[in-house]
Amino acid sequence: MTPAIDALSADEQEFRILEYAHNAAAENYGNEAADQLGLNPSHVFKTLLAELQSGEIVVAVVPVTSLLDLKALSKVAGVKKAKMADVSVAERRTGYVVGGISPFGQVRPHRTFVDDSALLYSEVFVSGGKRGLEVAISPSSFEGVLGAIYAPLTGGKNE
Repeated sequence: MTPAIDALSADEQEFRILEYAHNAAAENYGNEAADQLGLNPSHVFKTLLAELQSGEIVVAVVPVTSLLDLKALSKVAGVKKAKMADVSVAERRTGYVVGGISPFGQVRPHRTFVDDSALLYSEVFVSGGKRGLEVAISPSSFEGVLGAIYAPLTGGKNE
């Protein structure tokens, strides 16, 4: 179906696939997914790519209701500064289009950091690798499949 689904299947992770009709006019893909699927938005996570001061590209997975705190990401990644990666870099490095970037099954592996709020829930939702496709997973799947590090990564609300 998608490289994300293939990666979760290959690692024998339990997950559910949820599909919805993506609206091309939608501006906030995560909120669209929550609305279309009737999900609590704080359980829906977005996958962002950032460039560290060292030039390394990393993945940050945070709730769609929050903003990524680049200072917090920098600290946990062990550098002084980070900035959001350019869209073209994110798409090229992951193999996905913005709005469908999944932390799983990316073209190139990246160090992955997940906001620790994910650990509050038995199940969270992330992109399944294309717009209109979400996967429901246990938060432990981030560590199990990606070796992700959990840390506080958010600052402010994304209303």
